[in-house]
Amino acid sequence: MKKNRYGLLGKNISYSFSKGYFTEKFKKLELKDHSYENFDIQTISEFPNIIQNNRLKGLNVTIPYKEQILSFLDEIDEKAKKIGAVNTIKFAENGLHGFNTDIFGFEESIKPFLKAHHNKALILGTGGASKAIRFVLEELGITYNYVSRSSNPTTLNYSLLDKPILEEHTVIINCTPLGTFPEIQNKPNIPYQYLNKNHLLFDLVYNPLKTKFLRLGEEKGASVCNGLKMLELQADKSWEIWNS
Repeated sequence: MKKNRYGLLGKNISYSFSKGYFTEKFKKLELKDHSYENFDIQTISEFPNIIQNNRLKGLNVTIPYKEQILSFLDEIDEKAKKIGAVNTIKFAENGLHGFNTDIFGFEESIKPFLKAHHNKALILGTGGASKAIRFVLEELGITYNYVSRSSNPTTLNYSLLDKPILEEHTVIINCTPLGTFPEIQNKPNIPYQYLNKNHLLFDLVYNPLKTKFLRLGEEKGASVCNGLKMLELQADKSWEIWNS
């Protein structure tokens, strides 16, 4: 067992980017006493058993536990508390501290693509990742609407998306897992025929690098960006937190 152990907490995460990224990072930094592992659990109730037996220094948290993990933490960073989702846990002397590095990753990766007309956004999906996206859009002064399969006063149903709505919302961010390998033919159910060169499509999915959502947008002249840079940036920010 390595002295400095880190890992990813999630469900069905064999595909995950994080393990490969940190394993390579440790190799480059010649940190031979460091390891990064996947902790693939079926329910959050298994979490206490993982931290009891594994002498961990830090964890990343992914779908579907970014919100469920909150009740297990001793301290939560102000931004993560405001968002209501945590993706990074630091094992400190006085307990488990929660942070959200998705904020940093998303903001730094979308900013180079933003233009003056990108002032309204659609957030596809309402899970833990979408909360960090919403937080960043508010900081950037971009108004937004959530889109989901279920309707409520704060969320649009996919069936309501029409030409005027798409023309008004020039930033569209996919926070769902739709299109992730191996289900690469899946895509969010938006009317792609109304996309144009004014649109920016951002997909949190990174495998494949160009999802069907992004390809269909690109065919209409939209700017596109996948989630790989966001992942790299949030991972590096996690590493910074664990070592601070």
